[in-house]
Amino acid sequence: MSSESFLAQAFIYLAAAVVAVPIAKRLGLGSVLGYLLAGIAIGPFGLHLVGAEGQDVMHFAEFGVVMMLFVVGLELEPALLWRLRAPILGLGGLQVLLTVLAVAGVALAIGMSWQVALAIGMILAPSSTAIVLQSLAEKGVLKTEGGQSAFAVLLFQDIAVIPMLALFPMLATAPHGGAEDAGHAAEATTLVGGLPGWAQTLAVLGAVAAVVLAGRFLVRPALRAIAAARLRELFTAAALLLVIGIALLMTAVGLSPALGTFLAGVVLANSEYRHELESDIDPFKGLLLGLFFIAVGASVDFALILAQPLLIAGLVLAIIALKFAVLFGLARAFKLSLDQGLLFAFALPQVGEFAFVLCSFANQQGVLDTTITSPIVAAVAISMALTPLLLIINERLVQPRVGTLRGDAREADAINERSPVIIAGFGSFGSTVGRLLRANGVGSTVLDIDSDRVDLLRRMGLKVYYGDASRYDLLETAGAGEARVLVLALDSPEKTLELVHTARTHFPHLTIVARSFDWPDTHALYAAGVSHVYREDIDTAVRSGADVMRLLGMHGATALRAAQAFRHHEEAALRELTGRDDDKAGYVSMARERIEALERQMQADRDAPALTRDSGWDAESIREEVRSMPAPAA
Repeated sequence: MSSESFLAQAFIYLAAAVVAVPIAKRLGLGSVLGYLLAGIAIGPFGLHLVGAEGQDVMHFAEFGVVMMLFVVGLELEPALLWRLRAPILGLGGLQVLLTVLAVAGVALAIGMSWQVALAIGMILAPSSTAIVLQSLAEKGVLKTEGGQSAFAVLLFQDIAVIPMLALFPMLATAPHGGAEDAGHAAEATTLVGGLPGWAQTLAVLGAVAAVVLAGRFLVRPALRAIAAARLRELFTAAALLLVIGIALLMTAVGLSPALGTFLAGVVLANSEYRHELESDIDPFKGLLLGLFFIAVGASVDFALILAQPLLIAGLVLAIIALKFAVLFGLARAFKLSLDQGLLFAFALPQVGEFAFVLCSFANQQGVLDTTITSPIVAAVAISMALTPLLLIINERLVQPRVGTLRGDAREADAINERSPVIIAGFGSFGSTVGRLLRANGVGSTVLDIDSDRVDLLRRMGLKVYYGDASRYDLLETAGAGEARVLVLALDSPEKTLELVHTARTHFPHLTIVARSFDWPDTHALYAAGVSHVYREDIDTAVRSGADVMRLLGMHGATALRAAQAFRHHEEAALRELTGRDDDKAGYVSMARERIEALERQMQADRDAPALTRDSGWDAESIREEVRSMPAPAA
């Protein structure tokens, strides 16, 4: 490919991402689906801006998966990985085994040989590591029980691809020499291909041991020396060198590069350079993953789909339904809660990117011919593209209904109690409010949508009910008709506004006290009619500023009075600016006037004579100052 052609292709891919992803995000579809749609738009079925060279981009962009698993490994300490051993081996192992057997059983039932059936089962068993992890992280559910279970299964699947590749030559049924030629090709691409089996095993174990030992004893001192040079670009180069070097080593011994870099990330998870490595790798990871998703979208063979629409649609539906049934059954067997089990099952029913590799390898080895692999490849690409939509269906349609039904069942007895306060959301903010009220004898009914948090808080002795507080029927059951105050401490501004509208429509007598996150969020709540809005960080920030002034020598009472004046002025400014954000120039001008007015007021206060009330209204600060004074000389 010429340099001009390369630059043109780079421009097309980047332009597609820049246009499609913001639109998809604005529509609530997520970035992954935006990338996939961008690929479809520029591919042979759309504008035909990219063609066969898309496969070359796919191979290049697959390195984004390698980088992603390195970053994931950096976030997993070895102790945490050890705690996940049961879901990795148990849940992951059973998922692969049961899916292979189920798919192979269906293939045998329609008349295929056992070799072909087993090969198809192995191709369809893995899920998409790149799409699933990116989608779960984007939705903030990767750390939940369902998200961690999905990660454990994906990790086992990446490991399982290695023995699958080893098994494929044994399943070859083609009489021609394709398998032999492929074997020679495989030997040429690995350093251990021509060695006997026992030597290959030793080489693989040696490569893994080398990654672990180098990460523990060599990489850290090297990173320390590079960091001492204080050149950011040099550290970035070192991070890329580390990832690429491990990927080359793993490829040389026939292992998955993604597995090797994940292992290196885990080894370095306790390193003092963990965050620096993550921040340096992350931009490359995100860009390459985006290219990977675009390449997947562009690779969808719509000509084949249009030629055999019923076959491809049937394949996609059958694959998703079968894998969903296996996943949901395992989730229930491993005692995942209903909502987490559904998240787990909705996240993993697609087929992963390794299917492209396995299909190609199966053709080379004479295991499958193109009449079988071509429809499978098309179905795999469609199933990957459907993953973000499946997660949206779960999030918007399934979880609210499951959550409400589960919440009603769990809280039916205790919710008969009526409290003057209802708290929606019991994270760090809501739990602080709830514990303060409880300590002062004020009862509250607490609702939270996070089932794991509900179970934990109940074990701690706190009365918390599972359910979506934005639903009218649940609010009514929780006693909103008799309560006096509704405290909104949800993690989502959108969900908070939804609950405000529900409460003001059906329970207008309630006084709403809402937590907000930033200025736009606060404006939205004021505009919705909420008069008691508390920005999450304002109190801590103002208190910190007051303490800074005291540390610099300002009288404690003066600093406290200045902080309170600042807060009152801030709240007044926010109320005054609400509703004016459509006029950007006017909004900025008025905000600047308010800032200048505050500074003039504070300056006048500082220039005024000492106020006698400063010495008497803040007894606690005076006591602190007296305690901090040096003891008088004897």
